[in-house]
Amino acid sequence: MLAEPAYTDVLALNPDVDEIWPMPATRGGWAAFAWRIRRAGFTHVFNFDNTEGTALITRLAGAPFRLGLHHGGYRLKFAGCYTHQVNDPNDLHESRPITEYYLTALAPAGIPIASREVRLVPRPADLEKLARFVGAGGRVLLVHPGSRSPWRVWPADRFAAICDRAQDELDAQVVLVGGPADRSAVEAIRSLAKSHLLTLQEPMSIPRLAALARLSHLMLCHDSGPMHIAAAVGTPVVALYGSQNSVLFRPAGDQHVLVQPPLPCTDCVAPARCTPADSYHNLCVQRNTVATVFAAVAAQWQRR
Repeated sequence: MLAEPAYTDVLALNPDVDEIWPMPATRGGWAAFAWRIRRAGFTHVFNFDNTEGTALITRLAGAPFRLGLHHGGYRLKFAGCYTHQVNDPNDLHESRPITEYYLTALAPAGIPIASREVRLVPRPADLEKLARFVGAGGRVLLVHPGSRSPWRVWPADRFAAICDRAQDELDAQVVLVGGPADRSAVEAIRSLAKSHLLTLQEPMSIPRLAALARLSHLMLCHDSGPMHIAAAVGTPVVALYGSQNSVLFRPAGDQHVLVQPPLPCTDCVAPARCTPADSYHNLCVQRNTVATVFAAVAAQWQRR
């Protein structure tokens, strides 16, 4: 697998990946990288990224089979770099999980779909260390309140209410986590909660987040990267959605619950600010109520 350096930690937890090549982080590293790609002798290259840069890398590999993947109205960048291409029609692309889109790349190479499982395996050392932190006997509700989009963040006071009710009514041990960008949200929830919330003071790396999710009974989060990590280690999630496509970007597996307000929106929380056609610029997630979210958490808790 070839990936940007920021994502290599995810791939390292995938037991089906034999080797990970990070893309050069500096301009000076590209000459050696290009030579490494060229002399590796690849027979097949699958490019899921559809950018000009990855198209050139694909062509540089010199493999006899080079496939580019694109969908809907997006044209394949530098199509001449490929021997094969797959286009996912927009109506089909929007109606199924994105993992199905990636699997369409296999048919032109004559590769059958052997499994639809999405699997990450946490490191044993991380599991052992974090098991001491969260406690061996208690059942853990892991709460991650962050999102890369500030428009898709559920209010801190509502997260705090869920944390309090989970501890009072479900006898849950609540662990609150977030990355550096989520620090203000985590602190706001801690200040508003009436109950004690466990938090990790050190930065939460992807491998440690995967281990903590695996040790947890359930995870409450937004539609986010941490949601997919939890699903991949086998932990059920309750995921908060706004107006984004909850079919295309749902977590893999059938044990998850997605909480989403009725759409299309009829009672906008911020009509002067929201852009209805752009899910990255509306606040629909705030239409999810504490009662609805807690009911989903409680149902998942009892089911587990």
